[in-house]
Parts: sequence; C-alpha cells; structure tokens
Amino acid sequence: MRSLFPWNLFPFDKNIKDKMAKMKPEEINHYVQDIIGKIMPGNMKAGINPQEMFQGFQPSVSTPVSSNDRLHSTAFETHDFVYVRIFINKEEWVKQLRIYHTSNQLIVEHLPQHEDKHTITLPAIVKKKGATATFKDGILEVKIPKNIDMQYSQIDVTEI
Repeated sequence: MRSLFPWNLFPFDKNIKDKMAKMKPEEINHYVQDIIGKIMPGNMKAGINPQEMFQGFQPSVSTPVSSNDRLHSTAFETHDFVYVRIFINKEEWVKQLRIYHTSNQLIVEHLPQHEDKHTITLPAIVKKKGATATFKDGILEVKIPKNIDMQYSQIDVTEI
C-alpha cells in the first residue's frame, strides 16, 4: 500500500541535528511554515493561518535567580508528559545539581553555583512519581507524567 503523506518533502538526514542547532528561531519558524504550506492541500490553506495555528505552542522560559549565569530552559507538554529541557554549559554541573518538583513547578538547585535556586513553572499539573531525567549533548531533559485531574468543584455565585 502506498503512503499518502509526502515524506519526500522533509529533508531529514544524518546532518539534521547540526542544521537545526545552527538555525535561529525566526528561521525555524519560517521553515515550519514553509513545510506546512507544502503539505496542506490548496483548499485547506485558505482557512488556516499558520501564525494562528502555532500561537499556543510558545515554550515557557524560566526566570533565573542569579543574573551572571542564566539558566536557559524550555518547558512544554505532550498528551501524556511534561518536558523541561535545561541547557547545561558545563558537563560537571550535572553532578552537583539537585532537581525537585511539585505538582506545578520544577525546582533546580546548585546550578551553576551551589547557592543558586531556579523555579520553572510547568505548563500542566504532573504526577508525584515517575519523573526521569537524562543528560545528552549539553541538554538535561526532565520528563514528568501528566496528572489528569478530572475533579470539579462547583462555585456558588452570590449577588451583592
């Protein structure tokens, strides 16, 4: 059976990691919009504005406590997990840092200095257990399972 998806439009090769690392955010945005424009059939393009489609996908960036060595991170969610990626300048920092999380925050201590503490607000509520952290190519990635909270509490409104 033949695939209907135009896989040949994606220039994925072994050098894609290097290419993406060298791209600026504006170039990545242009690249993604160009690919979407090529994939979408002509009749669908008229009703969809790529700018509007990606408005809700802006990653949240942490605010570091110390200003001399900034903690650069992004936090985003998928259907089942919340991911936080922290860019580590020096590999030895991984051995000294401590990571904790609450239901809506990730706390990173001892990075880059022992007295530093950073709090990153998570984009969704997460479970208490099941978090993992991996370090590769200068990026510490924390993966935490999302907690689907289906409990609703009604709030009565009183007139004054």
